[in-house]
Amino acid sequence: MAILGGLLLALLLPAFLSLGLWQWRKAEAKTQLQSELDTRSREPAIAMPATPVDGEALRYRRVVLRGSFDVSRQILLDNQVHQEQAGYHVITPLRIAGSNLHVLVNRGWLPAPADRRIVPVAEVPAGEVELSGIAVLPATRFFNLAAQPSSGWAPVWQNLDLERFRQSVDYPLQPVIIQLDPASPGGYVREWRRPDERAERHRSYALQWFAFAATSLGIWGYFLVRRP
Repeated sequence: MAILGGLLLALLLPAFLSLGLWQWRKAEAKTQLQSELDTRSREPAIAMPATPVDGEALRYRRVVLRGSFDVSRQILLDNQVHQEQAGYHVITPLRIAGSNLHVLVNRGWLPAPADRRIVPVAEVPAGEVELSGIAVLPATRFFNLAAQPSSGWAPVWQNLDLERFRQSVDYPLQPVIIQLDPASPGGYVREWRRPDERAERHRSYALQWFAFAATSLGIWGYFLVRRP
């Protein structure tokens, strides 16, 4: 019995510790990103370059930009929830003044109609606009379960795939997305998710896995001591 318990412990203990460390590292990574955002967003705002830049150099920097929106390639990013209500993030490319270079601007959250077959209308400011916001890097890992259209422009996307967008337009694109400031015109609900959101939940999960490891070790030790 002791041998069987020892073998079981040898399997469970590393698994529990590994899962706990995985959750802890996720929490630390989120906390680090939040610290970087807090630091870089407090630096003086910079003008959005009219030439291609390295995305990492702009990440979490506050930028100001001037240009005109391309409404023909606007995206409604699906499955975005605000206060337990489903909706979309409105992503609109902006042509940077003085160049043909564009940058995607997340103009905020728009509620979805009760009938999800109806695509909501997201009004776009006409003419040249001046905006400010925070530059963020788009996600690079996701599952895309929806079939891509063979032709035409489909405004509703499940994921913001920057490479897919590049292949859909005939102009160059900056490698960042601008989260529009609440004070800038032409936006919707802009309560941006913090990078460290759910960090405490990950730490809680980590402590649970560590507790499972300690409990398993304690139970094995208890029966080992009680063995006649």
